[in-house]
Amino acid sequence: MSKLKPTHTFQKDISNCGLTGFISKSGKLVEGDVIIKSIALMHDRGNGLGGGFAAYGIYPDYKDFFAFHLMYENGMALQLTEEYLEQNFHIEQEEDIPTRRIAAIANPPAFKRYFVRPLETDDYKESVEFKKMTIEDVIVHHVMRINNELEGAFVVSSGKNMGAFKGVGFPEDIYDFFRLDEYEGYIWTAHNRFPTNTPGWWGGAHPFTLLDWSIVHNGEISSYGINKRYLEMYGYLCTMLTDTEVVAYMLDSLIRKDGLSPELACLALAPPFWEIIDALPETERQLLTAIRQVYASGLLNGPFAILFASNEGLIGLNDRVKLRPLVCAEKEDFVYMASEEAAIREICPAPDRVWT
Repeated sequence: MSKLKPTHTFQKDISNCGLTGFISKSGKLVEGDVIIKSIALMHDRGNGLGGGFAAYGIYPDYKDFFAFHLMYENGMALQLTEEYLEQNFHIEQEEDIPTRRIAAIANPPAFKRYFVRPLETDDYKESVEFKKMTIEDVIVHHVMRINNELEGAFVVSSGKNMGAFKGVGFPEDIYDFFRLDEYEGYIWTAHNRFPTNTPGWWGGAHPFTLLDWSIVHNGEISSYGINKRYLEMYGYLCTMLTDTEVVAYMLDSLIRKDGLSPELACLALAPPFWEIIDALPETERQLLTAIRQVYASGLLNGPFAILFASNEGLIGLNDRVKLRPLVCAEKEDFVYMASEEAAIREICPAPDRVWT
């Protein structure tokens, strides 16, 4: 009996997202043409549905102001958002984010940036004096309101002396579109997206940000549902239709609001298995047991590799069994992290050491 032949051919695409980043520990500014070489090497890890960059140190003239990058899908969104900003913020400077027309990107949204600090309105004074909110709490509150209530407007980034640039396209397209060759930063991260469970739209590209936190991610956060509900209890609203958003908000909650060190925050997000915790010395065992119990709903499940940056540094984090690749390297003043070692060697051919 002859074997039936298939009536169609099927080839599974096993690509996945690519991420890369580096930091100058001394704060040396590096032009954008370095990071693009690294992420462009991993072109085939994406499918053109998302690319993005975060850069730190790019606004030294306005370093004491929160730099709001806003994306607008229509003119009404722009008008309503600018009215909202004028009611709640002192705007030191506002301008269009410089872009250039390129063939690969058609009909992009509008992008503007605003360098702001909160106005001392009655609502602001009540928040600070009676609700004991910090200025960062106030900024987060306004970011959530804009993203959730002003249809067609999205805060792309909101930190000091940093900015995120992202959209639908390959990273090379986004780099050219936003003229990133004109910027210098001491931390750069980049992402090449291959969306699997979430839509490819301008707001859904990486990085995801809040204040000066920025996240690029390869993998899948299968615990998104419980993570989202946990965050909503503390005023964080997930509106970007993708799982990565919860990581940015979780880091803000753990480190800025709860006061955990970055190391402990990582242990809350990706803690050791119980059998490993049980074998630790008593002091460490008690600490990790408490973290797992208190932050059980903050634990990230699923395969992931994450780079998260802030004005204080750059951190790489894997899931507990390293189901997504992440390679690190060091050369003198610089530390590099990427999905592939080749992406590091493209911009640092002879690192002093490499590890995974």
